[in-house]
Amino acid sequence: MKKITISLFTLMSLTAAAQKNYSLYKTIHVGDELGWDYVAADEENRNMYFSHGTKVLVVSMDSDSIIAEIPKTFGVHGITFCNELNKGFVSNGKANSITVFNLKKFSVTDTIAVNGINPDAIMYDAYSKQVFTFNGKTNNATVIDAATLKITGFVKLPGKPEFAVTDLKGNIYVNIEDKSELVQIDAVKMAVVNTWSIAPGNEPSGLAIDRKNNLLFSVCSSKQLIVFDIKKKMVTDSVSIGGRVDAVVFDPVTKTLFTSNGEGNVTIIKQKTAHLYKEIQTLVTQKGCKTMMLDEKTKKIYLPAARFEGDTKKILAGTFDILVYN
Repeated sequence: MKKITISLFTLMSLTAAAQKNYSLYKTIHVGDELGWDYVAADEENRNMYFSHGTKVLVVSMDSDSIIAEIPKTFGVHGITFCNELNKGFVSNGKANSITVFNLKKFSVTDTIAVNGINPDAIMYDAYSKQVFTFNGKTNNATVIDAATLKITGFVKLPGKPEFAVTDLKGNIYVNIEDKSELVQIDAVKMAVVNTWSIAPGNEPSGLAIDRKNNLLFSVCSSKQLIVFDIKKKMVTDSVSIGGRVDAVVFDPVTKTLFTSNGEGNVTIIKQKTAHLYKEIQTLVTQKGCKTMMLDEKTKKIYLPAARFEGDTKKILAGTFDILVYN
């Protein structure tokens, strides 16, 4: 039998060829000057949702075009979905309310007043069948039954909540921005059961979860991605990222992390093992591109963008776009 040998150079070439290198794929022009916050993906219906000032834009992930708008979501921050009930939920920071809409027709069906100020991050927890909205100015979370739309309780938090994820086993994890902490909430008891420091990370914003390895990924204004091991109850790794970060996404299939950095780039990191990480690309985007979401099927990433007047935060008229990278 003929012996086959593969050189180190060949192995390195094969690895490089398998590694996806992201570049701009499409610009979806919107053309106004409203601000934005979170992006959320409804994978089941193949739609991407963009918070945008006083409305939510709905983009088909198959055609990469705007197919609907959800109006009157004043000070909109986040969007979440309960597919089994065909319901979507939008947090309206300025109205202190939640807009409920139909995931097929995009029509508004209900509005829920929140007993808290500035509902920001919002998530549906499939384990407890409840929606949690995290109120940025009252340091608490409002809990809503997804089926009845009744408020079932509140969770007092130790500081300003920023973003949250669920392990789908009854636990919710939330970044506390002003304390540089993570808290663990029992979703059924609606109570904080653990509080952990994420030092050396500071001012965490975006949060993602690796459910297989029981890891949390917090992105911080200190230009760090913090890896927190839930079982060990400690920070185990820190990876350098870009500045002005606000969101992080983890793809468990490709074992890739994406952090969207408002300074104008996305740091793309490969998870080699549960505790070994390597930056594989700094993708240049646009100044202000601080939020993002991944299409799990195609692996495209979507970032809201606009042009600004000089070094100010004033958006130039007609410059709001959605940038798609592949």
